[in-house]
Amino acid sequence: MGALVPLAVVLAVYLVRSKGHKDGPDDAASIAKVGNVATPQTPPRPLLGGLDLTKITVNGGVASAQLEGKRTARLTIEPPLQRVAHEIMAMHHLPEAAVVLMDTVTGRVLVYASHVEKGPARDLCAEATAPAASVFKVVTGSALVESAGIGPDHRECYSGGEQRILERDLTPDPKRDRWCTTLAGAMGRSINTVFARLALQHLKPAVLEETAKNLGFGSTLPFDVPVQPSALRFPEDSLGFARTAAGFWNTTLSPIHAAWLSATMARGGEPVRPHVVSDVMDDAGKVVWTAPQAVSQPRVIKAATARAVTTMMDETVSDGTSYKAFHDGKGKAFLADIPIAGKTGTLTDGATQRFYTWFTGFSRASEDDSDDVDGSGASSTTHPVAVGVLVVNNPTWTIKANVLAREVLRAYFAEHKAANVTMPQLRLTTSKKKTAAPAKRSGKSSE
Repeated sequence: MGALVPLAVVLAVYLVRSKGHKDGPDDAASIAKVGNVATPQTPPRPLLGGLDLTKITVNGGVASAQLEGKRTARLTIEPPLQRVAHEIMAMHHLPEAAVVLMDTVTGRVLVYASHVEKGPARDLCAEATAPAASVFKVVTGSALVESAGIGPDHRECYSGGEQRILERDLTPDPKRDRWCTTLAGAMGRSINTVFARLALQHLKPAVLEETAKNLGFGSTLPFDVPVQPSALRFPEDSLGFARTAAGFWNTTLSPIHAAWLSATMARGGEPVRPHVVSDVMDDAGKVVWTAPQAVSQPRVIKAATARAVTTMMDETVSDGTSYKAFHDGKGKAFLADIPIAGKTGTLTDGATQRFYTWFTGFSRASEDDSDDVDGSGASSTTHPVAVGVLVVNNPTWTIKANVLAREVLRAYFAEHKAANVTMPQLRLTTSKKKTAAPAKRSGKSSE
């Protein structure tokens, strides 16, 4: 290995605006510093000045990006998968969309794709301007398990709350509460009332806030380019707190953070630092720095909590809001024999007329998966992966985030020769446009 370039860390702090107020802290703490855990050693890395991940090029099957000083960053991105993500986003003419796919064993980012239909290119993967919506239920579910001892099998009866939560929805009423489900079922079908009630009954705002911070909200995510902190704000009133716990506004999320969140669950509550730069070459083509294979971060939730939340997230694909996205009309899974845990998020902003959809999730490790990687960071087996996908549509739309996520996952497993998994179709068939439900005062968050 060539001489190491001196360490340089560039931190960017962003101000996030939502509904006319500032949601992000002025000086966001590093994720490594929250939760009363020790700060891990930052891997030595060169100054990645000039790294622009909207200007990725592919030459000889290797993705790269230019740096300052005539240096080149070779990237961990797998070009065939990157192409699939870009082509699907382009052929559906999505106003804005982003996809992050990362290896949960090594932290290698395999897809890092942003799409802006009109206007200049932006790194949407690192922007946290979109509402987190019901993805925040993953945080609330973690807090309910870890701090309140409520497990996936806890049963709760409910009514109301499909498109907005009113004060009356928070009070149990046997005459109205004719539908019952488990907490796992509520996660899978994204039942707002269940999460709002349980949070109000069993969690204090400070407890949920601590869990959210441990899971990366309000913090700077360690990565090779600056990441806008995902915003977090809890209203002081009980109704506002309950709505926030269920995913109605007051939180934002970036696609890279969404992928990191799912990877953390996949790893039993112990995160891994995502990285997209595999090595750096000088202007003569000499490698001057190589990324460490995997850099684990301090544990943020208990392993038992991560397992319980994974059980809840399993319901999303097996019997919940993403069942149709991951199964064909005959009920056959597009990813045969590959369990996928996930969470959707849906929110309509009436002011901007933007329809936000999320999918974040992860594949389960198979028995023959290996942690051994060679010097390039590649694996001799198919590692489990985590995905974070955001799709921002107009009120009429043809594809949501869970379908885009499914297609990227299909491409990954087909590329790695998984049995009975085919590459996605990269041509647009006739598809009837759909219309998002009208936005209510507090937004829509039914998925």
